Amino acid sequence: MLQKRISMLGAFAVGKTSLVERFVKGNYSARYQTTVGVKLNWKVVTAAERELKLIIWDLAGEDEFQKVKVSNLQGSHGYLLVADGTRASSLETARELQQRTLEVIGPVPFILIVNKSDLTEQWEIDEGSLRPLIADGWEIIKSSAKAGSGVDEAFSRIATLISVK
Repeated sequence: MLQKRISMLGAFAVGKTSLVERFVKGNYSARYQTTVGVKLNWKVVTAAERELKLIIWDLAGEDEFQKVKVSNLQGSHGYLLVADGTRASSLETARELQQRTLEVIGPVPFILIVNKSDLTEQWEIDEGSLRPLIADGWEIIKSSAKAGSGVDEAFSRIATLISVK
């Protein structure tokens, strides 16, 4: 069985850990869980007619005081950038992380997840702010870790992208 490592990247409190918990264990907790350093999880999936063991590196969120460590990015076969639809600043953090990750590990597959689709009435990220990213070739999936929508789709899609690379 092939093992592929994916990293979860994004600003603090965008829902990275909640997305991983929903995908791996099928549950959601409303209690905020700060990730310190790296939290590892795994799940076996089938992608492109192959069985893969996804090793998921849930990296601590980035903010003005803490930056993602370059050493934690090395070895990733792909990554999921996560932005919080209710915080426009988290999209800018995702853009910066994508650029930095590209410089560190090169052009590996990635997907932008805009999380918290259960709160769309509070969203600060609109289609207009996503259009330039789509034009640049970014694949974007809207999700809700709370409701479970888009979660399996995002992880299945990144698994497919890294299995054919």
